[in-house]
Amino acid sequence: MPVLLGETLDFFEPIGGGLLVDCTLGLGGHAEALLKAHPTLRLIGIDRDPSALERARRRLFGFGARVSCVLGEYGDLARLLREQGVQRVSGILADLGVSSLQLDSPQRGFSFRFEGPLDMRMGESGLTAGEIVNGYTEVELERILREYGEERQARRVARAIVAAREEREIATTTELGELVRAAKRPEGRRRWGVARRDPATQVFQALRIEANRELTGLERLMGQVADMLEGDGRLVVISYHSLEDRIVKNTLRDLARGEVDEITGRTHSETRVLELLTKKPIRPTEAEIAVNPRARSARLRAARRL
Repeated sequence: MPVLLGETLDFFEPIGGGLLVDCTLGLGGHAEALLKAHPTLRLIGIDRDPSALERARRRLFGFGARVSCVLGEYGDLARLLREQGVQRVSGILADLGVSSLQLDSPQRGFSFRFEGPLDMRMGESGLTAGEIVNGYTEVELERILREYGEERQARRVARAIVAAREEREIATTTELGELVRAAKRPEGRRRWGVARRDPATQVFQALRIEANRELTGLERLMGQVADMLEGDGRLVVISYHSLEDRIVKNTLRDLARGEVDEITGRTHSETRVLELLTKKPIRPTEAEIAVNPRARSARLRAARRL
């Protein structure tokens, strides 16, 4: 189910029959709604997951030549568009969440709710979560758990992982989940009971981010969006945790502020390239969360190209 769909449609309303690129096509929910809302809109959908891309291609088949589906990573946006013969677009959408296809497929290894291999790759290349868990040093594991998972007990969990793998390889999602739950201090387990968050949640988030180089890719994407938007073009980014949102917020703030004079500290307004359309991130309503609990942590930020 597309997250913050109504708000996304509202922000893209002015683009009319232009060309929009969905950098995270997923199963095509946002794309389908946008194409229906704008009968002359053309759309390029990018996704690194071949399975998701094929599902989206089938879903959007009825829109014919208005849709192009491209296999690739959003961090390569400029190159991928150039390969399609495109220099500028009217709109850019990036929904940074993990798709339901990935989360609900045990063999993809994204969730500790299912028994599956420790994979977590959104595409077909790169390190698996299993290779990270069984191959990284204790120091490296602690770093990614602390930085990418914001895990308070990163050192304790990293130490437990290293001790366990000395006995045998950590191979499955459920095995890792149980190991993390056992490793965390009792107060962490009590907080789980109150907040209803599994103690393994942040560890799995950190491994997924590391396996897919998500933050590096997002930084690359945000460094390209302004150059790829035509005048009055619209940008919408939906993030799901503070690390993503911080990158989006800081990049949009800098582009909306313009260059800063090194001597006076004043900004040069003529160098501004974006106008912020959201002073604060838009969050889903309680009604949407009730229907789609996975929307709970979503934050939408939008901007317009000057």
